[in-house]
Amino acid sequence: MQVPAILVLEDGRVFRGTSFGAEGETFGEIVFNTGMTGYQETLTDPSYHRQIVAMTAPHIGNTGVNDDDPESGRIWVAGYVVREPARIPSNWRAKRTLDEELRRQGVVGIAMPGTRALTRHLRDKGAMRAAVSTVELDADALLARVLASPAMAGADLSAEVSTTEPYIVSPPEGMPARYTVAAIDLGIKAMTPQRLAERGCEVRVLPASSTAEEILALGPDGVFFSNGPGDPATADTAVAAMRGVLDAGTPLFGICFGNQILGRALGLGTYKLPFGHRGVNQPVRDTRTGRVYITSQNHGFAVQADAQAPFDTPYGPAEVSYIGLNDNVVEGLRLLERPAFSAQFHPEAAAGPHDAAELFDSFVALMAAHKDKDTAGV
Repeated sequence: MQVPAILVLEDGRVFRGTSFGAEGETFGEIVFNTGMTGYQETLTDPSYHRQIVAMTAPHIGNTGVNDDDPESGRIWVAGYVVREPARIPSNWRAKRTLDEELRRQGVVGIAMPGTRALTRHLRDKGAMRAAVSTVELDADALLARVLASPAMAGADLSAEVSTTEPYIVSPPEGMPARYTVAAIDLGIKAMTPQRLAERGCEVRVLPASSTAEEILALGPDGVFFSNGPGDPATADTAVAAMRGVLDAGTPLFGICFGNQILGRALGLGTYKLPFGHRGVNQPVRDTRTGRVYITSQNHGFAVQADAQAPFDTPYGPAEVSYIGLNDNVVEGLRLLERPAFSAQFHPEAAAGPHDAAELFDSFVALMAAHKDKDTAGV
């Protein structure tokens, strides 16, 4: 027997369908993801904390759930919206159905015929608060509770998803550790330290609360600031830590939330995008070379910066390194006189695309050059 479910948006729009995953109710900011693959990575990405994710691809769950692809130890999305769940998953790695996994982890979802209409609505009106429920089916009663729920703007969430204890990701067996990287976990995806370790880095993952003194005490060759959820305008601890790293001149690389933190550390503003960028097909252009990358993205905030020419910061001149071709959003920053850069997109992307994987090589090259400089006594 199918259990009725309801989705209510804060502007009063109502969608009805049937329960998918756990029964109950959930609240969060509703956003859409355009990826046609990689739903397991999406579900376990800590950047989706407190968000209800609607998938635009019509069939979700076709490959089931395995134990190899999660980006963290749990599902982080607040709720899940799909058009048509797979009835029978088919993949040699599958251990469970997606419905079973959502139930196992208590994630409330809805299967409904209106995901296209929902996506068009969010593109017109913007991301907003919402609720999915199988227990309260009165739309007006549920709307009142949606309007009382917290908004994403002003939310400080990194500490809620970060590791509480440091841990180490080492290079593969037989590969020497050539560099030590301190990675600040603001909501880090498991694939990120793995990609660095594959390049000969011993990655020491640190809690979001780490100070510049604690980071630099490790004597790292480079410092990485990860992706994560929430409003960058609230991330004062991470901004202060990054400024300390910049003051020390240690090579620095940030992605997604880390890009926004670099923007704030440089004195730039950030703002909330109408509906954000979430998917695996986002085109960005390198402002120096003109090369276009197809990238994976997941962000609802962006950096305010002049992309037309270098601009001054407390750490010397900087430039916008990448621009989003769909809406001209700043997609990366680079300091011109210090070893620091960032990208708004995900070079570690699983299930892809992998156009931007070379950014990890750029970080390694930055550390190598800095190390050679120190060795030479320059």
